[in-house]
Amino acid sequence: MGERLQKILANTGLGSRRELERWIADGEVRLNGTLAKLGDRAALDDDLTVKGRFYKVVADDVQPRRVLVYHKPIGEITTRDDPEKRRTVFDALPRLHHGRWIAVGRLDINTLGLLLLTNDGELANALMHPSGEFERQYAVRINGTVSPEIIDRLLTGVELEDGPAKFERVFADPKGEGSNHWFRVSVKEGRNRLVRRLWESQELQVSRLIRTRYGPVSLPRWLARGKIHEMPPGEVVELASAAGLAAKVTDRLRLIPVHPRHKRKARMRRR
Repeated sequence: MGERLQKILANTGLGSRRELERWIADGEVRLNGTLAKLGDRAALDDDLTVKGRFYKVVADDVQPRRVLVYHKPIGEITTRDDPEKRRTVFDALPRLHHGRWIAVGRLDINTLGLLLLTNDGELANALMHPSGEFERQYAVRINGTVSPEIIDRLLTGVELEDGPAKFERVFADPKGEGSNHWFRVSVKEGRNRLVRRLWESQELQVSRLIRTRYGPVSLPRWLARGKIHEMPPGEVVELASAAGLAAKVTDRLRLIPVHPRHKRKARMRRR
């Protein structure tokens, strides 16, 4: 029977479930030489080609779910490959025997604070999916005067270029003087630059933005910028449970890379 392709790709850590479904729909995946489509399943020893790279379907040896808490500094980007060769959040992460680290959401280059990374595509997808409604909390410093009417509008909802949006909570922080004030805000969406764009819709400028919490995980006060803390296994289980996931099973499938030369030899042996 096998498993759905997007699940196998996610198990391997190649991306979020939504991104992988787009790859399949865009013709980036082949199953045993045939163009794959959404709904296709793969089984043990099947051959997959993903964006021109060759893989073999194998049984997962049940690598434990791992989650890193990273205190992202300003100046790092959350994409894996950057044409401009800027520093990325993946540069200093511990190496994995197979799979790769997946960022749970993104922080732009000028935003610092909490970034979660995991080796488990299923967990990353569950934490990012809109149905999970995980709150993202930020400390934000605003240049300008913030009136009660502005806060009311941001809590009720404003129209942005990609649709309506709002803050779930807005709390004034006693820090700051004059027109330089700190606020604590939270959103339940991961849209690009959402916090900044909400304030900009009110003609206010964000001068500092720090993510302090993602769902049930808060940025530890003792974790210095640029440093990593790996969550203990018990906390990872609790986080997965909060995302609606059961304990990892032993019969799932994943991919291992195959060199094109080895792929040709395997075909010859089958004949």
